[in-house]
Amino acid sequence: MTNKEIISASIVFVKETLKGAEGGHDWFHIQRVLNNSLLISNDEEVDSLVVSLGALLHDIADAKFYNGDETVGPKLATDFLTSIAVDQKVIDHVVQIIENISFKSSLEKNANPFNSLEFQVVQDADRLDAIGAIGIARAFNYGGFKNRELHNPDIAPDMNMTKEEYKKSTAPTINHFHEKLLLLKEKMNTETGKRLAEDRHQYMLAFLAQFDQEWNGRV
Repeated sequence: MTNKEIISASIVFVKETLKGAEGGHDWFHIQRVLNNSLLISNDEEVDSLVVSLGALLHDIADAKFYNGDETVGPKLATDFLTSIAVDQKVIDHVVQIIENISFKSSLEKNANPFNSLEFQVVQDADRLDAIGAIGIARAFNYGGFKNRELHNPDIAPDMNMTKEEYKKSTAPTINHFHEKLLLLKEKMNTETGKRLAEDRHQYMLAFLAQFDQEWNGRV
């Protein structure tokens, strides 16, 4: 198969696999991450096939929807890519992206994450979709999906969670902004990612200021 055919087959596979997924982790999330990845790639010397497949398959089985099992996604991706005869080196690279891309992975003590340039591009693209207007929408969509409170002033954000504590958290959605989303701007890898994150970060700050005013009856 040509690279174009591999990507086309992967799109079909991802659309079918994520049919009916939660709205923040569905095909449209994947499509946005793919588009962001290709945009960032314009300024980087990367393997475009690895970037495209990493973006397409990074959330093929998000552990949060599989009782925290972080092996499901890499296995699904490996089995699929093997079935369409993708080169083993490409498969290994894509699987390493899937295994290391999440924010919670950075909370592990002594973490030594995979850090190729292709990984950095896809991670930045995924993080861009977690902030700004889309990020706000996704946060509250997932909070509703999990029946979480919008906000509870009596529950302070926990800024020192371990990976396991983060995975088990049931805190209000507003806390998620402080515990993760507002931290992402400083965690971007590429210059393009950093530039694109700035406006989205400011948009979230403005939203939170407005939310606080309305919550406290000052508007």
